[in-house]
Amino acid sequence: MSATELSPTSLREAFGHFPTGVVAIAAEVEGIRVGLAASTFVPVSLDPPLVSFCVQNSSTTWPKLKGLPALGISVLGESHDDAVRALAAKTGDRFAGLETESRDSGAVFIHGTSVWLESAIAQLVPAGDHTIVVLRVSEITVHADIAPIVFHRSTFHRLGD
Repeated sequence: MSATELSPTSLREAFGHFPTGVVAIAAEVEGIRVGLAASTFVPVSLDPPLVSFCVQNSSTTWPKLKGLPALGISVLGESHDDAVRALAAKTGDRFAGLETESRDSGAVFIHGTSVWLESAIAQLVPAGDHTIVVLRVSEITVHADIAPIVFHRSTFHRLGD
C-alpha cells in the first residue's frame, strides 16, 4: 500500500469506495418537472426531521429548484439504473420513461422508488465546490417492497449483488 497524490481524480476514486444510495430531488417549476440525482443523501436528525444532500456549485439545475417551497426526494429503486443516468444528464428529458406524481405543493416523486420525502430547504451550507442542502421533512411515504439502488465504485448495484 502506498500513498496516492491528492487530486480530484484520486479523491473521486477514494470516495467511490463508500457505497451510497441515490436519490432524485424534483419539483415542478411553472408546470415543468425539474430534477437532479444525488448520491450524497444523508439522514441528519429525527427531531426535527432533517435530511441533507450535496449539490455541485456548477449545477445549472439547482438554481431552478433552490427557491421553491417544496422538493420531492425519491430514494431510487433497483430498477432505476437508466433513470439515474437520465436525471444526472446535462441535456434531454430527465424524466423520460418515468412515471411521476406531482403534489399540490410542487414536489415531484418518481414511482417505483422505495421512499418519498416531501421537504423544504432549512439551510444551505457552503462547502468547497459544493453546497450542503439541509431539508426539513414534512411527509414520508415508504414502499417497503422496493429495494434501493446502490452506487459503489462508479457502478450501480443491487443489494443482492
